[in-house]
Amino acid sequence: MHPLPAEIAALLRRGTVIPAHPLALDQQRRLDERHQRALARYYLDAGSGGLALGVHATQFAIREAGLYEKVLSLGIEEARSWVRRPVLMIAGLAGRTAQAKKEAQLARALGYHCGLLSLGAMKGASTDELVAHCAALAGEIPLVGFYLQTAVGGIPLPARFWQRFAAIENVVAIKIAPFDRYATLDVIKGVVAARAEERVALYTGNDDHIVLDLAVPFDVRRGDDTVRVRIRGGLLGHWSVWTKTAVDLFKKIGNGKIDDDLLALDSRITDCNGAFFDVAHNFAGCIPGCHEVLRRQGLLAGTWCLDPQEKLSPGQAEEIDRVYREHGDLSDDAFVRANLQRWLS
Repeated sequence: MHPLPAEIAALLRRGTVIPAHPLALDQQRRLDERHQRALARYYLDAGSGGLALGVHATQFAIREAGLYEKVLSLGIEEARSWVRRPVLMIAGLAGRTAQAKKEAQLARALGYHCGLLSLGAMKGASTDELVAHCAALAGEIPLVGFYLQTAVGGIPLPARFWQRFAAIENVVAIKIAPFDRYATLDVIKGVVAARAEERVALYTGNDDHIVLDLAVPFDVRRGDDTVRVRIRGGLLGHWSVWTKTAVDLFKKIGNGKIDDDLLALDSRITDCNGAFFDVAHNFAGCIPGCHEVLRRQGLLAGTWCLDPQEKLSPGQAEEIDRVYREHGDLSDDAFVRANLQRWLS
């Protein structure tokens, strides 16, 4: 086992903002190292407590493109050199057991604290097979579970799976991202049934329900007792854009003053997410949509993805225009303008 450093474990359990880090490419779809570093610097200066690389927002295809190690290396170099505070570093893990193990070993060697485990490659596996796969990975690196929505490659995972997953010793957190309230409750019920609610930190990945996931407690019955748990932080693709505002929002929720104005932000932020994530086309443009916001700010040179077919959907740019008109106060454009040249230096 490879336990988390005490200060990182405390940060994870307390809760923090973790952007899912995009991939910066040039027009030839090669790694754009200058903008890749600028993104990490932006997230760190915005106040993010961690960075997640090699995850869905970074594009799973970085593995086939031979970019996995390079992208992870750039991220941790910036986390170590740009700020003088602990930064929780999470590496995405994917594939069948042998591949995911190699990724976990590489991530740990680079200095990453946790692995965020995508189970998309295990489609068709039994619960026993899934649990054995997860346990093997937890032996390599502290593990963050990942309930990825099925629209972008996730698989359905019932409460009985999450109960057994949460019981694995080196599981430290779960990113809940099924975009489904029933499935979200399955994760929470499974963790409570495993009596792991104090050990396993819950993070929202439900980009369509951010404010309420963070603001509202969850009561779950366990025998004769009612167990109250909270989602402590967020690991979100949506937080790869307008990140300074996200950090400010997270602090405001953490202050505990939950009023109507704060709760009303849930629908506004979800409306923004609908444009960024291309809900109108079943999330087909979710990655280039976030790229487009970053491009407009100057943090990316373009919206290019590794797959040339992965691009903005028809009407998506106009939807982002509308979001800027209606919710421009939620942007962090002024913060980016004030710091962009420093980040790109």
